[in-house]
Amino acid sequence: MSSYILNISDGKEAGNPIKLDLLALKKSAVILRALNHKLRQQILRLIADNGTITVTEIYVKLRLEQSVASQHLAILRKAGFVKTKRDGKFIYYAPNLPRIRQINQLTQSIAGN
Repeated sequence: MSSYILNISDGKEAGNPIKLDLLALKKSAVILRALNHKLRQQILRLIADNGTITVTEIYVKLRLEQSVASQHLAILRKAGFVKTKRDGKFIYYAPNLPRIRQINQLTQSIAGN
């Protein structure tokens, strides 16, 4: 058995425990944390409002240092909330709407809404 699997049983269902994948849980927490940050929410809103936008436009409009904008975009990209498209030396960011809908549905389900 992997150390990343936690078997949970109430004793009544000893032959049928719940196998909780702790690695998947940890990855999910990282993804949710990516959106649980005010600046990243502002960045994502700006991207969504513009459809596509460069990092330069993001840091100018939000009055950020370029490195700060890039770090936060990397987190959003790693979590799958934004997509990128390169055009020459420019990288354009766009919202990954299917991914955002998926996360929204999951969080609504977890929250009981």
